[in-house]
Amino acid sequence: MNKYISNSEKDTINLAYIIASKLNNGDSIVLSGDLGSGKTKFVQGFLSYFGLENEISSPTFTIVNEYYKDSIYIYHFDVYRLNSCDEFYAIGGEQYFEQGICLIEWGEQIKEALPKEYLHITFERDFINESKRILVFQPYGKKYEQIIQTLPIIN
Repeated sequence: MNKYISNSEKDTINLAYIIASKLNNGDSIVLSGDLGSGKTKFVQGFLSYFGLENEISSPTFTIVNEYYKDSIYIYHFDVYRLNSCDEFYAIGGEQYFEQGICLIEWGEQIKEALPKEYLHITFERDFINESKRILVFQPYGKKYEQIIQTLPIIN
């Protein structure tokens, strides 16, 4: 199992920044974890690589927020409120996968609709140390396997 221990919000933001530097249009990351586990901080760090950290807003009520910088499209989904993959397909969700980088919170809700290759990150809270998070990486595809090999993770 590939894990990263984040001891602060800054650690999570920095890790996301590093991962963002390795992705391009057509790549996807699924973010799973309880409310308050660090998914939004990860997205903030990811967007900071593109100079968009001040643009972040939660897509909870809009399903997807779209960002653009230097020919890179970033789509930040929150699919928690979707009841099925059919609802994702109804908004044309699968078309986003080819057009930009997709960050999908609660992606397990639409597992059948996900692309064949993506990086799944599960965020776990540490209830003893409130600022500590454990990020568990599950790569689907060779590119994502190679990416996590470059990260400061614990195997």
